Amino acid sequence: MHDPHDPYVRVRGAREHNLKGVDVDIPRDVLTVFTGVSGSGKSSLAFGTIYAEAQRRYFESVAPYARRLIHQVGAPKVGEITGLPPAVSLQQRRSAPTSRSSVGTVTNLSNSLRMLFSRAGDYPPGAARLDSDAFSPNTAVGACPECHGLGQVHRTTEELLVPDPSLSIREGAIAAWPGAWQGKNLRDILDALGHDVDRPWRELPADQREWILFTDEQPVVTVHPVRDADRIQRPYQGTYMSARRYVLKTFSDSKSPTLRVRAERFLTSAPCPACGGSRLRPEALAVTFAGRTIAELAALPLTDLAGCLVAGDETARVLTEDLTSRIAPVLELGLGYLSLDRSTPTLSAGELQRLRLATQLRSGLFGVVYVLDEPSAGLHPADTEALLTVLERLKSSGNSVFVVEHHLDVVRGADWLVDVGPNAGEHGGEVLHSGPVAELASVPQSATARFLFDRSPTAVRQVRTARAQLKVGPVTRHNLRGVTAEFPLGVFTAVTGVSGSGKSTLIGEITEDLAGVERLVSVDQKPIGRTPRSNLATYTGLFDVVRRVFAATEEAQTRGYGVGRFSFNVAGGRCETCQGEGFVSVELLFLPSTYAPCPDCGGDRYNPETLQVRRTGAGTSLRCWT
Repeated sequence: MHDPHDPYVRVRGAREHNLKGVDVDIPRDVLTVFTGVSGSGKSSLAFGTIYAEAQRRYFESVAPYARRLIHQVGAPKVGEITGLPPAVSLQQRRSAPTSRSSVGTVTNLSNSLRMLFSRAGDYPPGAARLDSDAFSPNTAVGACPECHGLGQVHRTTEELLVPDPSLSIREGAIAAWPGAWQGKNLRDILDALGHDVDRPWRELPADQREWILFTDEQPVVTVHPVRDADRIQRPYQGTYMSARRYVLKTFSDSKSPTLRVRAERFLTSAPCPACGGSRLRPEALAVTFAGRTIAELAALPLTDLAGCLVAGDETARVLTEDLTSRIAPVLELGLGYLSLDRSTPTLSAGELQRLRLATQLRSGLFGVVYVLDEPSAGLHPADTEALLTVLERLKSSGNSVFVVEHHLDVVRGADWLVDVGPNAGEHGGEVLHSGPVAELASVPQSATARFLFDRSPTAVRQVRTARAQLKVGPVTRHNLRGVTAEFPLGVFTAVTGVSGSGKSTLIGEITEDLAGVERLVSVDQKPIGRTPRSNLATYTGLFDVVRRVFAATEEAQTRGYGVGRFSFNVAGGRCETCQGEGFVSVELLFLPSTYAPCPDCGGDRYNPETLQVRRTGAGTSLRCWT
């Protein structure tokens, strides 16, 4: 039985991912750092096991009906965890950012600023006092009616939507349409409506072209698909959506960054002529504080905004002091260069996490475990000391702080160190050390120890000669003002500067259109995979090779199976019971839905006929690859 006075979180038999039955004891109310090479299992222990178990226990206390509305990660593979307080996770995740999400909304600072204008703003003579919602571009009473609170108007043209009018609709003339089945669906709907989908676009009557691209009508028609050789498709009711409507809807509503970027290619954007890009109604823009509108204050860097909050009467003083105290931790974490109206999608994952961390400093929580994922990510070494100060403040408020981290200065500042390894994947998953930082020096198999305690100078690389210079700029974007730079080609170049100095903004201006750049490949820290169906094999293209190998077997050719037969993402070869996902959702009365292996394929994701195709050698069945 657990001793309530035991000051340790005790984990027994953790087997999540590559953890090999890990037992570890971690003291509460201290700053604990989890280290190890990438893939060693430190995140599996901190997030996949400890945080996941705290979350599971919380869900058990929630009413069964409410549980149905919450995404649950499931119980971690662990024997037992004792002494575990409630936990708060601050991960480097991007929660489908939209054009309406900003620094102000993430930190809740916008709420305080709106309250300041509502209660203590300077109103025009005779104007009625406005509620705080009237100063928000995300509400119906505050948003500019012309741009609906977006600050920009987006339009499209026939030339953008149909770049090659010599093509027919069947040949893909409407480039803005989605790919795969959805694009084929729109084409078949037009065919069913009586439009000629095989005639070159430029030969279609002008009124038909106008309707196809720009109509707001959404007619419903019965579609009779062409039958494929290996499957039968039944007639269905299809709803038409014009190309313009599809592009605008995707750009404003899609949770997929990839789809939003694609939709943006077919749009032209300009500041809203009604609100000048401020996103607000004229009534809200007529109210000022310290001589500025709320849009003007929201556009200032937070360091400058703090200086503008000069109190007037007693009401204003209370509100400005509250706002200043909320801004302080954001400045402390080195994010004073951001403005409240800075769009969330333009922030790095590290900036987002530190904004959430700053918000937690004002939450007043105590007695919880904060689990953080590399809060130093994107931080310049000069800002690390401030980060450690913030982590110490969370701890001194009566909390336990668990940090997954690579930055050695953060590691050295920990009270307790849990080192996982010794290597990655199947060669990791063991706790090499759990104790004070200095004691890791006596663990010879630790890769962390070699870097943490070795202060020998790094060897200097031989400098190569550049083959050419690439000129970028002048760039005026975010905090860059007319910046011009030259980058050498054919060499390894590092771009440095303190956090928020504009490094990523400058590099982001390099495009394939610049002289000397034949191909541009961008590798960033965004999560890979666009859907839950995506896995390592599909993302890397390896599975394309696997499918071709199985399609080339004698059995597949005898049965007439093509490459598509061996995809679990399309009808034909996949198990139709689970739609190729390998699991099904089980609805339980009065309880949250749960997931179970598909009763027909047992998790194999394919139907029995597809799995009968085998090849000789390693990976004889598709089961080996799924």
